[in-house]
Amino acid sequence: MSNDIDFSPLADLAADEVVTRSLVRDVRLPSGKVLALITLDNGRDHTRPNTLGPRTMIELGERLTELRARAAAGEVQAVGITGKQYILAAGADLSDITLLRSKDDARLMGQLGHAVLGSLSELGVPSFAFVNGLALGGGLEIALNSTYRTLDASAAALALPEVFLGIIPGWGGAYLLPNLIGIENALEIVISNPLKQNRMLKPAQAFEYGIVDAIFPAADFLEDSLLWADRVLAGEVKVDRPHEPGRIERLTKWPIAIKMARGMLESRIGGVPKSPYAALELLDRAKGGTKAEAFAREDEALAELVTGDQFAASMYAFDLVQKRAKRPVGAPEAALARRVTKVGVIGAGLMASQFALLFVRRLQVPVLITDLDQARVEAGLAYIRDELGKLEAKGRLDGDTAGRLRGLIHGTTDKSEYADCDFVIEAVFEEVAVKQQVFGEIEQIIAPDAILATNTSSLSVEEIGARLAHPERLVGFHFFNPVAVMPLIEIVRTPQATDAALSTAFVVAKGLGKNAVLTADAPGFVVNRLLAKVMGEAARAVYEGTPLLTVEKAFAPLGLPMTPFQLIDLVGWKVAAHVQDTMAHAFPDRFFASENFHELAELPEVVEKDKNGKVTGWSKAAQKVLKTGKSPASEAEILQRVQDGLAQEIRIMLDEGVVPEVQDIDLCLILGAGWPFIDGGATPYLDRAGASERVFGDTFHHPPIRGIEA
Repeated sequence: MSNDIDFSPLADLAADEVVTRSLVRDVRLPSGKVLALITLDNGRDHTRPNTLGPRTMIELGERLTELRARAAAGEVQAVGITGKQYILAAGADLSDITLLRSKDDARLMGQLGHAVLGSLSELGVPSFAFVNGLALGGGLEIALNSTYRTLDASAAALALPEVFLGIIPGWGGAYLLPNLIGIENALEIVISNPLKQNRMLKPAQAFEYGIVDAIFPAADFLEDSLLWADRVLAGEVKVDRPHEPGRIERLTKWPIAIKMARGMLESRIGGVPKSPYAALELLDRAKGGTKAEAFAREDEALAELVTGDQFAASMYAFDLVQKRAKRPVGAPEAALARRVTKVGVIGAGLMASQFALLFVRRLQVPVLITDLDQARVEAGLAYIRDELGKLEAKGRLDGDTAGRLRGLIHGTTDKSEYADCDFVIEAVFEEVAVKQQVFGEIEQIIAPDAILATNTSSLSVEEIGARLAHPERLVGFHFFNPVAVMPLIEIVRTPQATDAALSTAFVVAKGLGKNAVLTADAPGFVVNRLLAKVMGEAARAVYEGTPLLTVEKAFAPLGLPMTPFQLIDLVGWKVAAHVQDTMAHAFPDRFFASENFHELAELPEVVEKDKNGKVTGWSKAAQKVLKTGKSPASEAEILQRVQDGLAQEIRIMLDEGVVPEVQDIDLCLILGAGWPFIDGGATPYLDRAGASERVFGDTFHHPPIRGIEA
């Protein structure tokens, strides 16, 4: 690593880093040439991936400097780099990034990555990245900085996820990738995929994009890669890179693609998130200039973002999702859970069928669905079989597994077949009396220790179980739509619920691949209670006489995944009206509801939207029905109302013990409603916006979650 910069201050900060060692051995290739192979290995098993902290990077730089000297002396003809089993590297060590004290430290971290990884292309001999497994962020940038790249066909994933975390690919990715695979493909990987719930690439996709030059089966991956490298060195293999952009693309396609991407970002996420636009600027400028200039731009962008509020909130959110979500606070011991060998789903409509599909796929136990008549049951079964067929067609299920899962699903109108179910969940109409009736019938059939679960979104679970002989076996088990995609389940504890019932619910949720949060039996639980606050404030402003688009724009600074009326239109106006009524009935002094909402809910179309799903105005039918006042609010007034309303409601929920801690509120909003990492869910944003101080004279977090001072 030929660089005059002193990186030792970063090493001092990372005293507790789990160092990934750079282990070097010489491999004599069949041609007689010597390839020096670096293996990255942190000495832990595959559950603790290699990461690239400051000490790791400094050691790798030292090994590369030694190899450059050996190459100059003619001792080695190539350098290869690979990782321990299943993993190349999972990128920079985020825990080390949070230790940075200033913008200078952050800039130094970028310069360290560029100095070390950049030297892979300056060794005097070709470098080969043998990507043997997971390669994320800096891990993928190791490969991009190398001369040639091979990939294990069984690798878990490849990605540049930095934009998802509120930063940018800062070790060469924003320059090298578009110049390797073209601007349109690079935009997809650097910006679009991170914004799609952090979507990652499978090996075949990475090869198709042209990120790697060759792909080999797992069984002999390293041996095949070394043989391929030998043939490349001998000139027997000519590496073709069809996606590398030419002069015409740089002059024409590049600016057009950037302009379209900017328009997509403005339409989809507004202007609040900083990292997507910083990445876009870097990708735009990657079409020209030198690598050194591009790397310097990445250093500055990284320093700016890493020290900002949005990254601090993102790290808080990342920690919630990666750690807290995996160890739910308040969950009873798993050993108390009843073993679930058969699941019953009451209902066969769309929601019930989605439940049944998820249960059979994840738990792989018999699943029973019932409904009022056989026609509804058959419709539900047909939906489940069709969805299994789609998964099979996409290659996500093999034929044998799909056939076995179809065999585990059974539908009937005969409720006596619930007798041997261990876990029964209802998905019937959202009325207390209806849910009480179906549970009353089922309780007489099931075993004394079988668990009952309700998917109610806002009704009292205790009231639903009030007529049961054993209400202690009933829990709330609230999914979010779409069931297969949204990762949260709110598990609702009534005063009567036993630890065995709750433990079973948590174990089942984990088996379904979901994250569960324990909540008290309070109206709307967590997510719907706070979404009702957002929707209610939007509706209040409209009924005061504020134009629809003014209301939509007022919410933009929150950076939410949808505007209020996009959200209402998605969940359905009838559902939204029902939730608002529930919350306004429970807390009439704090929640807004209007009978006019129900009139709007009866219309086939309430709002008009453009091709991107953005609300453009009321439908003609809605304009005739809508009843508004003549006291419009300004955008600033609406924003402060919703900020203060959320801060007040969250403070009350914490005081009432709806969830154990404030972190659980944010976790629910991130996982159940897609609230952005850059806000940390809600509370870090409310603290820095001043709402917490205005409402209750304090902050949710001590100290508030803020960026680093420059």
